[in-house]
Amino acid sequence: MSVPPAPPLLLASTSPQRRVILKQLGIPFDVVAPRYEEVNPPEADAAALVCEHARGKAESVAGEADGRPVLGVDTTVALGGRIYGKPADAGAAEQMLEELSGQTHAVMSGLCLITPGWEVVEVATTLVTFRRLTPRELGLYVATGEWEGRAGGYAIQGLGAALVERVEGDYLNVVGLPGALLVRLLAEHFAGVYGFG
Repeated sequence: MSVPPAPPLLLASTSPQRRVILKQLGIPFDVVAPRYEEVNPPEADAAALVCEHARGKAESVAGEADGRPVLGVDTTVALGGRIYGKPADAGAAEQMLEELSGQTHAVMSGLCLITPGWEVVEVATTLVTFRRLTPRELGLYVATGEWEGRAGGYAIQGLGAALVERVEGDYLNVVGLPGALLVRLLAEHFAGVYGFG
């Protein structure tokens, strides 16, 4: 007896990293750009903010899901009550990285799954400790441009790995999608459909 294929999730994100992670996990998906405007105050409850953004992204495209589950995700970096979103320019990226240097920061992702019958929103947190970085290292990293479009101004899956001393928690969360949380939710709500549970 063959198992019918799982319906593709509708990913409300244009992030290439999120697409790579879903492919890595073997989860079928289609992509649609969310129609949601993020507002990122520099000081806010990071967990509440990423959940609000994840829900907003998912809800903005839920009308075109045709009954399929919609996945919205938002990731940010937080340290000492401050939120480090995507730097506006190279100077902002260098300042962010200088502040994260030698520190342990939280990478927080809100994840929202919506179906016609229910909605779940949860947050995943991974702790990342940076090495103490020299001004030369900061300048060289910023010059690569890898900071562009990245919360906290770095990409752990790229050259940014050299900035990191330790990761505690879900590595995929730091890349941009909390894989462990998504797999758990799919196993709980769609037992066997996506190959989990």
